[in-house]
Amino acid sequence: MGAAPGAVPGGASGVARFGRPEPPVGKVGTDVRRDVTATLPWMGAGTEFLVQLVDALPDDALRAPSALPGWSRAHVIAHVARNAEALARLAAWARTGVETPMYADAEQRAAEIESSAQRPAETLRRELTITAEDLDVALSALDDRMWHNTVRSALGRAIPAAEIPWMRVREVWLHSVDLASGTTVSDLPPEVVDTLLDDVTGVLSSRDGCPSATLTATDRDRTWSLGPEGAGVEVHGPAAQLLGGVTGRSGGAALTALGGDLPVPPRWL
Repeated sequence: MGAAPGAVPGGASGVARFGRPEPPVGKVGTDVRRDVTATLPWMGAGTEFLVQLVDALPDDALRAPSALPGWSRAHVIAHVARNAEALARLAAWARTGVETPMYADAEQRAAEIESSAQRPAETLRRELTITAEDLDVALSALDDRMWHNTVRSALGRAIPAAEIPWMRVREVWLHSVDLASGTTVSDLPPEVVDTLLDDVTGVLSSRDGCPSATLTATDRDRTWSLGPEGAGVEVHGPAAQLLGGVTGRSGGAALTALGGDLPVPPRWL
């Protein structure tokens, strides 16, 4: 297993190399996912953690399968690098007002990832770091007003620019697990786990066919509702394992279902 998140200098309250430790604006609304005073440090710590995991892998190990079907570890690294570029385009949109989508289309996104994944290990490592640094620079150019400017996600959802760091938080922390190098959802910081559960259950509950369930964390006083309101399965387990269950990143062995089988939600992202 790679270094635990607590070993990353700065942790959840500051960052070592990536991200800005003193962002200039607070919340946009009341959603922590739009509170850059929280998400920028989470983003920086997650980037540091992911880079350390990648740097610890031998070059030939980057060609081994990841935890994502059909993708090698190189594909995961390439995706995270290209994602940083895409989010930097959104930051430029928020700063200039000139519409700059994340990707031209899904085909372009897939082609860029596939092409990037074939590059030498040294290039992959360098691009992972450089694109993350470039994203930090792009975000640091946003002032209090610009954080409120509206941009669009890759799925076409209108969002304030203040949500861009959260989009990156999801990428760096969950893809650290997807590298299949020993890191699990239990290694993610608790505050990131809880906010991911907020995000995932909210998105999945709006999808057709989402089962009804109440997710109850056994390691803190929190519950999350999944699917339509009404009778459903009660799922108990550590919050990180609940997250792993709804995102398909753990097998559910640490979860207990009362009133039925463990729910199988639709795909999240």
